[in-house]
Formats: sequence, structure tokens, C-alpha cells
Amino acid sequence: MNSIKSVPARVLSRRGGHSLEAEREQFDKSQAISISKAINTQEAPVKEKHARRIILGTHHEKGAFTFWSYAIGLPLPSSAILSWKFCHVLHKVLRDGHPNVLQDCQRYRSNIRETGDLWGHLHDRYGQLVNIYTRLLLTKISFHVKHPEFPPGLEVSDEVLEKTAGTDVNNIFQLTVELFDYLDCELKLSESVFRQLNTSMAVSQMSAVQCRLAPLIQVIQDCSHLYHYSVKLMFKLHSCLPADTLQGHRDRFHEQFRSLKNFFKKASDMLYFKRLIQIPRLPESPPNFLRASALAEHVKPVVVIPEEAPEDEEPENLIEISTTSTTEPQITSDLFEQTFGPPNGVWDDRDAQIESLKKEVETLRAEMEKIKLEAQRYITQLKAQVNSLEGEVEEQRKQKQKALVDNEQLRDELERLQRAKEDSDRSQRLCAEAEKKANATEIRYTKLKEKHSELINTHAELLRKNADTAKQLTVTQQSQEEVARVKEQLAFQVEQVKREAEMKLEDQSVQMEQLRQELDARRDELEQAQRSLSHAKQAGVELSAQLDALHAEKEVLRRSVSEKECELLSTRGLVQEKELQLSQEADKATREIRELQGRLLEKSNQEQSLQQKLLDEQFGILQETVREAQAILTDALAKLDDPLHLRCTSSPDYLLSRAQAALESTDALEKGHAQYVASMADAAGLVGALALFAHLAGDTIVNGSATAHLAPTDHADRLTETCRECGQRSLEYLEQLKDRQRLGSAQLGHVQGALRGVLQLAQELRPKSLDIKQEELGDMVEKEMASTSEAIEDAVRRIEEMMSQARNESSGVKLEVNERILNSCTDLMKAIRLLVTTSTNLQKEIVESGRGAATTQEFYAKNSRWTEGLISASKAVGWGATQLVESADRVVLHTGKYEELIVCSHEIAASTAQLVAASKVKAEKSSRNLARLQECSRNVNEMAANVVASTKSGQEQIEEKDTMDFSGMSLIKLKKEEMETQVKVLELEKRLEGERVRLGELRKQHYGLAGGCEDAPEDGEARPAPAPRRGILKKPPIAQKPGLGEP
Repeated sequence: MNSIKSVPARVLSRRGGHSLEAEREQFDKSQAISISKAINTQEAPVKEKHARRIILGTHHEKGAFTFWSYAIGLPLPSSAILSWKFCHVLHKVLRDGHPNVLQDCQRYRSNIRETGDLWGHLHDRYGQLVNIYTRLLLTKISFHVKHPEFPPGLEVSDEVLEKTAGTDVNNIFQLTVELFDYLDCELKLSESVFRQLNTSMAVSQMSAVQCRLAPLIQVIQDCSHLYHYSVKLMFKLHSCLPADTLQGHRDRFHEQFRSLKNFFKKASDMLYFKRLIQIPRLPESPPNFLRASALAEHVKPVVVIPEEAPEDEEPENLIEISTTSTTEPQITSDLFEQTFGPPNGVWDDRDAQIESLKKEVETLRAEMEKIKLEAQRYITQLKAQVNSLEGEVEEQRKQKQKALVDNEQLRDELERLQRAKEDSDRSQRLCAEAEKKANATEIRYTKLKEKHSELINTHAELLRKNADTAKQLTVTQQSQEEVARVKEQLAFQVEQVKREAEMKLEDQSVQMEQLRQELDARRDELEQAQRSLSHAKQAGVELSAQLDALHAEKEVLRRSVSEKECELLSTRGLVQEKELQLSQEADKATREIRELQGRLLEKSNQEQSLQQKLLDEQFGILQETVREAQAILTDALAKLDDPLHLRCTSSPDYLLSRAQAALESTDALEKGHAQYVASMADAAGLVGALALFAHLAGDTIVNGSATAHLAPTDHADRLTETCRECGQRSLEYLEQLKDRQRLGSAQLGHVQGALRGVLQLAQELRPKSLDIKQEELGDMVEKEMASTSEAIEDAVRRIEEMMSQARNESSGVKLEVNERILNSCTDLMKAIRLLVTTSTNLQKEIVESGRGAATTQEFYAKNSRWTEGLISASKAVGWGATQLVESADRVVLHTGKYEELIVCSHEIAASTAQLVAASKVKAEKSSRNLARLQECSRNVNEMAANVVASTKSGQEQIEEKDTMDFSGMSLIKLKKEEMETQVKVLELEKRLEGERVRLGELRKQHYGLAGGCEDAPEDGEARPAPAPRRGILKKPPIAQKPGLGEP
């Protein structure tokens, strides 16, 4: 029987080398295919199977050398989507790849940074995301290289975290800051992605949206661990340092908590994430680090990735991580079996055992997944039932509370009726004036008491709701901890999970039964409360009946008294007895009147105390408003000296509108102040006017400082000081309002004077072009268009004169060149004349269609910015035509340069493009004159190109080319000439660079002057769109003239 030992060593060595080489080729090929399929320009998410093959390749290779060898060759600068998917794959490789991947990525940090910087400078939606993603990856690599105890997957135990943090407070402090920076990068990426999705109103089921959302799965995994570690370290810091020192840490953590909670909420609401990842729920409020026992209430957020069967691929090997390392020995054994025959049959039994183990593992995995899903479904159903039962119990509690409140109100009403009855009986025996005063006082006291009772009941109800919410939060956290423990136990012991699930189901059924019993008890209590309420209503009805009976009895008594009085009048013999009785009754009435007067005095004192309390409350509200206004004005004054505010700019027109609004608000403030001084029981008018004035005055100060940044030095200093004086005068006025003694004498004269000073300075800073009278704008447009036409006519006439003069004074090649140049200039002038005529017709059409009932001058005045653009464009066209004629004259007379003529042609093309753009702003798209104007613009560009071409060809014909003959020079002389030529080249390059810098500065100054009028926004509700925008008024470089190419 053949055996492997009998094979010659040369055959073994040859076949072994061939096998390793074939394995390496197969591995490289599979990695290249996976990388090309995972990282492409299609706007779709990276498929999980391709990313998994790349990750398995890093485990097989024990590094990321092959991945980076292919990734460097990708054209990342050509496509933002390609760069985005590269960052996504790199993030997955860092998290799930071999540990050596981190060191390999550290070597290519510069490539990652260059990719992010490139796309950060471009205004591309994916490009901005790539810039943020590369920063996250660089932060991740730096953090894990610095702290190797944390793997890139961020899964470490609490013991490792404690060991890494150590006992040194400085190390804990620094590690916490680094974790915060890490979490900030993660949250910034998620916020940028959702911001773009909110802008485009995207749907998560679209492939383009999923392409952006796919990397957020790794972000969710990272954020859950970073949040848990941050909480642990914050509690540890608070146990070592005082709370005041860590105030900044707490504020930063609270901001990150809100961002992370918002991120998890948005992600959990999207259908795309629901089938790919189970996102944990954070508590409603952040942990209280000031209370050490709150650490026990913290629940670690656990992210669960459901396992799915791979799509469109063969099942992976479940025995080993590396697939290629097991397939190649099989190929080698097949070759040996074909050459020497099969071995003793031992490997066949092992293959059968491996296959059976694979099937068992797959079966167990499927059962475990099924049990997980079933347990999760049971838990979700039980949670929903518990929540519904809690909602019902809470509703029953609210109804019971409402019934108790109604019962108390009925009792109070009954007591009030009884007191009113007693008061009415007493007051009937007294004079009418005392009765009216007592009733009025009683009504006021009752209303105040009812309001006080309502406030007490509302406060008690809010306290009860707060306690119930805290209890529910505790129950929810305990249930979350229990669910987390169940998940961990399910991962290791499947059978135990079954038993625990059954036990939990029994417990939940018991709890549900208890809740049902409690619900029945609550319902019984509610029924009892309703019965008591019905009894109270019946008692109220009975009392009302008794009151009616008493009123009837009272009427009977009144009639009997009147009868008795008649009898007394009829019986003259009993005068003395009746007088005695009357004197006794008078004494009794006097005593009762004194008692009522005492009660009336007591109630008047109570009323005065309540009135004083009301005055104090109104004054307190006023003081709070004054303090808030002082804070607003103080913050605005701080902006005057804030160096960060130097970049903020504003226009004089906007400052004018803000200062005018602030000045108008002072009238309302004076009115509110007068009303408060007249009646201090009502401060509503003063409070509202004061809040409005503070905001407008602060806005005026801030915009005054921003306007001063662009103003001349003298005006800027005056404006800054005036704004500061305005703020100080306002603060002085507010300080007077805080004192009750000086409140009545507070005056706004100084504040109004300061605001008028700001208005005057803003009026002085307005651009001079805006000072043109409205009735002059229309005349200026017509004059400029007429002067442009005259300039073009004059240019055509002068060119014809130069043509005739050139024919008389020159001949031969010079005459041919001059004729060709002048003919092209004539054609250009004719094209410009046609364009100006068409532009004039289009402007008339625009004015006729847009002015309505207004005159032409009113239309131009209303659209002043557009009118100024037309004037500027007309001036530029006329000036360009004049310069072209003068340059052509100098060229014909051989006193000028051909380059001047080329530059003038470019200027004319740019000026006519400016005129076309200014005319096109308000024209209708379907206008025939607009179509003719665009055709004329293209014709002008062609004619300008002809002028440039004829000028260059004429220049080449006239200039003589020197022949370069260096045959007679020696080696040393040639070297000397070469060095001198290099010196001249360097000098000319330096001069050229200086001229380019000078040209750039000239263009900057020109752009600033041309765009000065455009920076001032126009007031008014219906502001027309600006006709000559900044991009139109700028003169483009010579190489960028429309329709012209580089020579």
C-alpha cells in the first residue's frame, strides 16, 4: 500500500510550494473581488457578505496588509460615495478584524487624513460626511493605540476598565476627557447623517438612504459602550473630587446624553434598523452623579445584532475562522490521492464526523435563535400588557382623585351657602350700606380662598404624579436589568433559558393576576367614591329644600311682624311697654351693629393685606423682568469687547431698522411705566414693554458693533461708543426701576437720545449709491443706455475712419493684418449694438409687465438694486467699447500692444455678459426678447473670439522669428549662455508671479467696490430679488471669459 513517506522529497517540496502559491493567489483574488464589490460607486449599502469576507481575510492573514494594498489603489478622490463606503468598510474591519489591523491602519493615517481633508474642502453632501467619518476613524485609531487595553470593538469588562483607570485622579480625569471626545465624534457623524436625511425628506427603505444609514450600526455599537464607560468613570471621579470641580464634566455629559438619546430614538423609529439591530433604550433622565447610590440604578445598554443567514453565498466554515487554510490542504490531499491512492480511511471518518458536527451546530443555532425570538416576543407582549394595566390603574386613580376633589368642592359650596344664609339673616336687621360692604368683602375673600385651594390641590397632584413617575421608572429599570440578565443566560445555556422563560411566564401570569385584583379593588373604591358623591348630591338637594322652607318661614314671620306692628299702632294703651321693648331692641341692634362693624374692619384688614401681597407679587414679577433685561443688555455690551465677535458683520440699513424699532418700543415702555405708576396692581403692560425693549436694544447694540467692523475708523469708534452709551443708559434706567423710591421718577430721555445717535450714525454709514432720489433712478437708466448706444456708434465711426486711414498709409502684410483686425472689431461693435438694442427692448417689456399702475420711475425706484445693476452694466459696456477703439487705434499706428486689444475683447465679453445677466433677472422665461438677447450674447462672444483670433494671427505674421544657431559656440560658451538664460527665466518668473499677485489685489479691490451697494439690504415687506448678484458683477479671469478659450 502507498504511503506519504514513500514520496520523494523533491516532489513534496515542489508540490508544497505550488500549493502555498496557489493558496496565496486564491486568497488575493477573493480579497480583491470582495473589496471591489464592497467599495464601489453605487449609492447602496455595503453587503454584509463582502464585508465579512474581508474581515475573515484579516484573521487569515493576521493583519490588514492585503486590504490596504488594494485600498491604496482605489480612486477615492474621484467619488465621494466611494470614499464613504471605504470608511464604512474600514470601520467594520477595525471593529471585527484581527487585532493587528490596528497597527496596520496606524501606518496609513496620513492617507485617511488626506482623503478627509480633500472632501472637506468640497461642497458635496457625501464629501462633508466623509470628512467627519475620517475624523472619527483617526480618533478611534489614536485612542486604541494609546489605550491597548480597549480593543477596537470596545468590549471590556468592568474589572479591566477599573484596572485601566487606576487610582490616580489625573489618569481618570484624562481618560474621561478622551472618552468624551471619542463619543463626540460618533455623535457628530450621526447628527450629520440625520441632518441630511431631514433636509431631503428621505425614506429609510430607499437604497440611497440606506447607503448613509448603514455605518450608523457600528456607531450605535460604539456609543453604547462609550456611554457605559463614561458613566462608570464619572461616578469614580465624583467619589474622588468635589462636585464643583466636575461641573464642566457634568454639563458635557448631559449634552452628550441628550444627543445620544435623540439619536437612539430616531434610529429606533426607522424600519431599516429594526431588522438589523436592537437599539437599547436610555433612561428618561441622566444619572445623578451627586448621589453615589445612583450607580446601582445604572443599567448597561446592550446592543443586540440578530444573526441572519448569509445571502447568496455558501455557508461559512463553523469549525475554524480561516476558510482558505482548510481548503488548500484538502486540494493537496486530493492530489496525493490521485497519485498514490487513498489512505487507510481515517480521514473519511473524520470528514463524516465534521459534517455531522456542522449539522448539529446549525440545528442548535436555529433552535437557539427560535427560542430567543420566542422569549423576546413573550417579553414584549408581557411588557405591553403591564403597560396597559398600569395605564388603566392610573386612569382609575385620576378618576378617584377627581371625584374626591368634586366632593370637597360640594362641601365647600354647602358651607359657603350656610354662611351666606347666616350673613343674610343678620344683615337684614342692619342697614343696607353695611350689608353691601359685608357681601362684597365676603365674595372677594371666597374667591381668593378658592384660588388658594386650587393651587394647593394642583401642587399635591403634581407631587403625587412625580412620585408615581419615579416608581414607574424604578420598575422599568429593574425590568431592563432582568431582561439583560436573561439575554446573557440565553447566550450560554439554551436549556436553562427554556426553564427560566417558563418560570418568568408563570411569574408574569401571577403579576398579571395581582394587577387584575388591584384593578378590581380600585374599581370598587371608585364605585364607593361615586356612591359617596351621589349621597353628597342628595344631601345638597335636601339642604336646598330646607333653605327654601326657611325662606318661606321667613316670609311668614315678616307678615306676622307687620301684623304685630299694626296691632301696636292700634293699641294706644300699651305705649310705655312698647317703648321699653323698642329701647331694648335698639340696644340689641346697636350691639349687633358694633359686632358687624368689627367683623367688617377685620375683613377690610384682610383685604388690605391681600392687596399688599398682590402689589408685592407684581413688583416681584417686575424685578424678575428687570433682571432678565439687565442680563440681555449686559450680554450685548460684552459683545462690544468680545474678540470672537470681530468676524460678525452687519449692514447700516439693518442697523437702521433695529434702532428705529428700539426707539419706537420706548413709547410703549413709557406708556406701560405710566400705567404701572398709576396702578401698581397691574404690571402686565410694563413687563411686556420692558421685555420687548430689552431685546430690541440688545439687538441694536450687537448689530451696531457688527456694523462698526466694516465702517471707517472714525465712524466705527463713534458708533461703538454710542452703542456702549445706549447700553449704559438703559442699564441705569433699569436700575431705577429696581428701587421703589425712584421708580416713579425714572425717565427714558437719555436712552432715547442714545438711540437717536445710533440712528444718525447708521444713516451716515449707508452707501452713497442708496442716496439717489427715487425719481432720478429711471432717468439714469435711460441716460446710461442712451450713452452706451452713443459710445458704440462713435466706436463704429472711429473704426471706419481708422480703416480708411490704414488703407492710405500702409500696404502689404501690415495692411492685410490691420484690415482683418479692424473688420473683426467692426463686427464686434455691431453685435454689441444689436445686444444693447435688444436689452433696451427687454427692459421696456419688463417695466411694462411689472409696474402695474405705477410709473416707470416708481418701478425703477422700487427695484433700486436691479436698476443699479443695469446702470453699472451699461457703464461697463460703454467703457469697454471706448477702450477697444483706443487699443485698436494704437495697434494700427504701431504704438500699442496686441495684448491690449485681446484684454479689451475679454473685457467687452464680460461686460456684455453682465448686462445680459442684469436684464435676465426679471424677465419672463417665455419672453421672445429674452431669447433674442441670449442669441445676441452668444454672437458677441463669437465676435470677441474672432477679434482675439485675428489679433493673434496678425501678431504672428508681423513679428519675425529669430533663428537660433548655436553651431559655432564652444562647450564653455554654451554653458554660460545656458546659465544666463536660466537667470532670465527665473527673473521673468519672479516678475510674472509679482504681476499675478498685483492682478489679484486689483480684482479684490474692484470686487469690493462693485459689490459695495449689494451688501446693504433694502427695507420693505416685498423686497425684489437682487438683479446684479455678486457672482455676476465680478469680472472673471481672462482665461474664463464666456465663449473664449486660452491662447
